[in-house]
Amino acid sequence: MNLLDAVLWLPLAGFVLLLLIPRERVRAIRQFALGITTATFLLSLALLVGFDRTSAAFQYETNLPWISSPEIRYHIGIDGISLWLVLLTTLLSPIGVLISWQHIDRRVKEFFALFLAMEFGLIGVFVALDLFLFYVFWEVSLVPMYFLIGVWGHERRIYAAVKFFIYTMTGSVLMLAGIIYLYIRAGTFDYPALIEMMMNGSLMLDRMEQNLLFAGFFAAFAIKVPLFPLHTWLPDAHVEAPTAGSVMLASVMLKMGCYGLLRFCLPMFPAAARGAAPWIVMLAIAGILYGALVAMVQPNMKKLVAYTSVSHLGFVVLGLFTFTELGTNGAVYQMLNHGISTGALFALVGFLYERRHSLEIEDYGGVATPAPVLATMFLITSLASMGLPVLNNFVGEYLVLQGAAQVNFRWAVFAAIGVILAACYMLWMYQRVFYGEARKDFSMRDANLREWAVMSPLIILMVWMGTYTQTFLPPITASSAAILEQTKVNVEFHVERQMPRQELANAR
Repeated sequence: MNLLDAVLWLPLAGFVLLLLIPRERVRAIRQFALGITTATFLLSLALLVGFDRTSAAFQYETNLPWISSPEIRYHIGIDGISLWLVLLTTLLSPIGVLISWQHIDRRVKEFFALFLAMEFGLIGVFVALDLFLFYVFWEVSLVPMYFLIGVWGHERRIYAAVKFFIYTMTGSVLMLAGIIYLYIRAGTFDYPALIEMMMNGSLMLDRMEQNLLFAGFFAAFAIKVPLFPLHTWLPDAHVEAPTAGSVMLASVMLKMGCYGLLRFCLPMFPAAARGAAPWIVMLAIAGILYGALVAMVQPNMKKLVAYTSVSHLGFVVLGLFTFTELGTNGAVYQMLNHGISTGALFALVGFLYERRHSLEIEDYGGVATPAPVLATMFLITSLASMGLPVLNNFVGEYLVLQGAAQVNFRWAVFAAIGVILAACYMLWMYQRVFYGEARKDFSMRDANLREWAVMSPLIILMVWMGTYTQTFLPPITASSAAILEQTKVNVEFHVERQMPRQELANAR
């Protein structure tokens, strides 16, 4: 067992041990969950020590037999992309526990047990290198979130949980069919082996096979992103979920779809991916603009932030399907940026809800006067979300727009409108909540120590990722470059060469 195995299995061990704690010992349950998630985060930081930042190869690999027939292996490992997604998951898990410290006051044991199980599943998705193992982790992460929404959510929690489950399961079944077909053709579920077979030509998929397999995998990942118009489950799930559930859903679970597009759809079915790129880009740009416009008219803070995810993750899909190094790097960086800034927004909205027990913007106003620290935290996070320079989202959006401009300048122009609209809806919400006219019965306390502990690392990362990008980009660049090389296998390129003016004159 290496370090990555310990990071993966520690939350599951915590899940089992937590079940042994008597349910009436609420404080001990909370402390134990915080201890396990914090220990997992510290272990994951140790992954950076021995990680080769210049290599695109998978590192910290474990490859053991699991099931003999069909041949399924316990094969895990990380590269420069999955490394940061694992760290994002382990960072936000103790933050989710702290957010729920007071908010969750019923069935506390069950809540934190499911939370640990969800962390196990999410980490597994990003480290699995066997397709069947990946599918197992994909489903493991789904079930705890279903219960977190359905049991600890708000008034329409059952509707939101069922809708979330049906949408996700529909895509998952299509992906499972594609995984089984690949096993029939190749005789293995092993991802590196499949990529190697496609690279050396021992596994050749014709155009029809690629299109159908791409469609199956793409459906599962596009629903999870979610890509417009498959996004309708997301606002309901966010509004009804408890605050920690919203944070993990937006910051980590949505990245499962983005990660799947990059890890599986692009390198495994390159011809189909490139053929479908124009209409996928159109959907991504539509999502950027639609999400921003709908966010501007939302009266509910949580629903407003939920629609910002539709808009921001449209940038991720746009960057991936430019098939450029800048666009792909920007897409991966934007996954991390969105996880930090939108997770912080949901946490802050949750803090306001704990004070006022309302998510409606009209029930607030003048919050900055009694709670200046909370207002400052919200302002910094809002500026990061709208892409202010020196804060994290600016870097990811800039790289995506630059990559899009290299392929089609009009894509970049339309997508850039989403950045302008982001400033409109974020500043308008901030003005109404924090500087609007306060209600006569209004009272508000400022941020406490627990909320400081939640927000401080997120705000530090917003600034760090916006200024010291080379801390994060080299491993991402190495891995994304390798994936882009894989997308060129068995794909025909037709390049038109424009004759220079002097050659044209001589020819005449």
